[in-house]
Amino acid sequence: MNILGMIAGGLFVLWVLASMKTSRPDGSLVSVHPYRRLMFYIMPTRSESVVFQERKVDATEILAYLKKARPELGANMTHVAVAAAAIAIRVSDRVNRFTVGRRLYKRHGQWMTFAMKRKKSEEGFNYKTKLATVKLDFRDEESFSDFTERINGKITENRSGKKTSADKEYSLFNLLPRPLLEFAARGLMWLDYYNLLPGFFIKSDPMFTSIFIANLGSLDMDAGYHHLYEYGTCSLFMMMGRVNQEPVVIDGEVVIKPMVSLRFTYDERVDDGINAKIAVDALVRVLKEPERWLGGVEGAEHQGPMWPRSNWESADGQFKVRE
Repeated sequence: MNILGMIAGGLFVLWVLASMKTSRPDGSLVSVHPYRRLMFYIMPTRSESVVFQERKVDATEILAYLKKARPELGANMTHVAVAAAAIAIRVSDRVNRFTVGRRLYKRHGQWMTFAMKRKKSEEGFNYKTKLATVKLDFRDEESFSDFTERINGKITENRSGKKTSADKEYSLFNLLPRPLLEFAARGLMWLDYYNLLPGFFIKSDPMFTSIFIANLGSLDMDAGYHHLYEYGTCSLFMMMGRVNQEPVVIDGEVVIKPMVSLRFTYDERVDDGINAKIAVDALVRVLKEPERWLGGVEGAEHQGPMWPRSNWESADGQFKVRE
């Protein structure tokens, strides 16, 4: 009995110590208003904390930009969407946060994850093949050309048939029988909850990311509203649909424009709607003028890094970078 008591006491002490741990390898603790802290207890999961929003964007300039960017840089709609999202998060970096263990953290670095089909034939995508996820960081002073090259390198790696670190991780867990797999999955989430998950695991896992992007237009589909995963730390999900010809009212006249739908899912515990709006507005702005903000193609205003800070700040006061 004494031994059982000692074991129980030791486990209790370990639990208390784990509960007090606030440091994480991927984020820094943020002090929040008591009202926002209370939200973590009233709405403890992402599934009950989501806000949905849709924005439609005139794709005229995107299509014109891609006529140059495809042959010159090897870029497509996904590259533009990922770059625009990266810029948007940098403009309003308060959305680059996440909630874990009923606490709020500011993420270290900026990470973008997007989904893609693994195989493509002359007839198009093979719908029987599995999806792959690509995760990469956003770097200061990087040009759209270099950003596209890194993305294409990741895509080539995923389509080469070579096992990625994520593949190896999934294969390892898939070997476990169902009871052990359930235990392992809950164990990972428990370690994450108490900030005990190793940094190397977080860095390679695509669900520990600033934003997850799915371009359904590449599959000739319209966008839907995606859920947020309880696993990982992704607080923002964006789905992009195919380009459709739609009626739009301009100066009182109905005209037909190529339009693309963007649908966002956002964890409102991360920050208020104002900063989320600033991020979405910035993303839409980049998509409306990709040649201006991404550059890198012949005739573009600039050939250097994406999003020249001075140009962005002087263009419109409401889009100034939030330090």
